[in-house]
Amino acid sequence: MDGRKAALGAIESRRDRLGGLADRVWGFAEAGFEERRSAAALGEALEAEGFELSWGSGGIGTAFAASWGSGGPVVALLGEYDALPGLSQAAAACEKAELAPGANGHGCGHNLLGVGSLGAAIAAKEFLRASGLPGTVRYYGCPGEERGSGKTFMVRAGAFEGVDLALTWHPGDLNCVLQARTLANLSAYFRFSGRAAHAAASPHLGRSALDAVELMNVGTNFLREHVIPEARIHYAVTDPGGRAPNVVQDRAESFYFCRAPRVAQAREIYERLGDVARGAALMTGTSCEIRFSEGLSDYLPSRTLGALLQRCLEEAGPPAFGAAERELASRFRATLSEAEIAASLAQARLFLGAEAAKRLASAPLAELVGPLFAGDACLPGSTDVGDVSQVVPTGQLICACAALGTAPHTWQFTAQAASPIGRAGMLAAARALALACAEAFLDPGIAVQAKAELLERRGGAYACPIPDEVGPAMPGAGQRTESERSRDR
Repeated sequence: MDGRKAALGAIESRRDRLGGLADRVWGFAEAGFEERRSAAALGEALEAEGFELSWGSGGIGTAFAASWGSGGPVVALLGEYDALPGLSQAAAACEKAELAPGANGHGCGHNLLGVGSLGAAIAAKEFLRASGLPGTVRYYGCPGEERGSGKTFMVRAGAFEGVDLALTWHPGDLNCVLQARTLANLSAYFRFSGRAAHAAASPHLGRSALDAVELMNVGTNFLREHVIPEARIHYAVTDPGGRAPNVVQDRAESFYFCRAPRVAQAREIYERLGDVARGAALMTGTSCEIRFSEGLSDYLPSRTLGALLQRCLEEAGPPAFGAAERELASRFRATLSEAEIAASLAQARLFLGAEAAKRLASAPLAELVGPLFAGDACLPGSTDVGDVSQVVPTGQLICACAALGTAPHTWQFTAQAASPIGRAGMLAAARALALACAEAFLDPGIAVQAKAELLERRGGAYACPIPDEVGPAMPGAGQRTESERSRDR
């Protein structure tokens, strides 16, 4: 039996099972490092397919690796399954309708991401079985992408040693290969400690930690003018020190992100931010504790694997949307502002070209595969896939799982991640990734070429952006749980 036919047939014969699994993970909606039921469901599905599992990669209980086959090349498929705090939403509902106030929701479609990559892993196994070729397919269950830098810890622990190439995808509103870079990101909590006092009777005896937080924010605003234009600095006040204005706050905390196109640039900004925090403490007579949170390297897309994925995405074709999906997408598109739709079309012009973007201008869904992006662009977001890409050649594609214009981290995306639109996009991604795995097994030279390219473009050895003494911020280890923290990566 033809191996490629067996691979695609494996996905088609399991489409209902894969869709049901994606819906289950959507329903669990577990945030980073809390994905116990989600990881267990994915692991059980792979075990049922004959994969051998190992748990606890990088010291994270909800991380795992599932392998099938023997010998090389070793092809990795990356799966994610964490949700976002505060994005609870009814499935496929075209109006905002929380299932539970403040609860988690899959506003980035990681339920689809994890299961789509899983479907491709199963298909790759069937290809190896049918073709009789040597090779190993390995699915990596990667927790905590939205918050936690799970893959960075896994890379640091050596989880990807021996892997020849890695493939993954992400739900979006277009169908294309992601050849743009992403920003590196370092983050930390700045905890100020002062002295409480009666704000009216004896304010001179107090030392306000909240003043220090505010002064740090002011200093950071001045710093923003003197960093590279591509950099981004964001913050949230995570602890204002209490709700009583007549008490001088003896504690307060803020949380900062430092993003830049390269880790070294982000690290420089991070060090300068620390000086601003120490200056704020000096001005207010408080002390400052800087607690590093997480770090992400910039994503380095493989040109070799990008070309491979482009061929396979064109062969697999765009998602198989029908009249029902188009009608549902039109209803979701009606909830979007003109600015949101315009921003989506601007990104389409950047990655797909003017002609393709023109064809999509009035369409509810992307039903075409864009050409391979040949420019050099850097997206403003960050991902821990970046750390994998620094040690293993990595390729990534995007498949449409939502109406055109739908931004991630929104209630609209949560709703469509559990809809026929999302499932169609997931299956299209699984097919393209499966074909790419097959090509990598048929031609081991692809991995050799990709590794040579990585060594040339990386320009030096990989250095993990997370200090050795910092471990995963696991729930119950003196940290807030993911459900109590929010993040908009």
